[in-house]
Amino acid sequence: MRRLLPPSEKHVDAAEAVAADRTPPDDRPWVLLNMIASVDGAAVVEGKSGGLGSDADREVFHQLRGVADVILVAAGTVRAEGYGPARPRAEVRAARVSRGQAEVPPIAVITGSVNLDWSAPFFTDAESRPIVITTPEADEERLAQARKHADVIALGGRRIDFAAALGQLRARGHEVALLEGGPSINGILYGLDLIDELNLTIAPSLVGGDPIGILRGVALPERRGLRLLQVLEQDSYLFLRYVRWP
Repeated sequence: MRRLLPPSEKHVDAAEAVAADRTPPDDRPWVLLNMIASVDGAAVVEGKSGGLGSDADREVFHQLRGVADVILVAAGTVRAEGYGPARPRAEVRAARVSRGQAEVPPIAVITGSVNLDWSAPFFTDAESRPIVITTPEADEERLAQARKHADVIALGGRRIDFAAALGQLRARGHEVALLEGGPSINGILYGLDLIDELNLTIAPSLVGGDPIGILRGVALPERRGLRLLQVLEQDSYLFLRYVRWP
């Protein structure tokens, strides 16, 4: 990858690209959002983000998972993208252990209904026990089933209390949380001002139509600024790293 910002003649690999000092707040993890979008702003094609990606984008995806203590994803994205459990490569596992992290990060699935397939590899083949983040008002039978297959964080009322749920993750020692979407959950957490960093891949393609962007269903009272820290390029894909401003 070419580093365009900060300017450098040196090429970097994906592991170098995602490395950064991330200091979490005292009461929750540092929340890092990773998304891909087309030049005209589409985050999904036919309901999936995978059609926009490239080998370099997938490598960044895996390296970002490597720095995360926990991965956050909405249940709809788990179903649409056919999520399986995290399976870091040997060198990623070794790097995690050297930093004092667990060898494999757990994936926390966010769901209000707790309507999940407990026989799916996401649960049955997980090396690190999954987490289910939901509301205590979810169906009791589904909650009981969830507790057999995952650690359950059930906070809030009719809606999930996301700030409290992130607090629970921080209390468990998770300092960096990687949010992988989809757009609706991104919008909720951004609306609550709970996202600290955005890693955005711009795919060199146009989708057209009425695209769904990386945030959905959020109406912010005012525009929020971001500070651009890094720009990388490979095969006409741009890899942008932003943090909240100020």
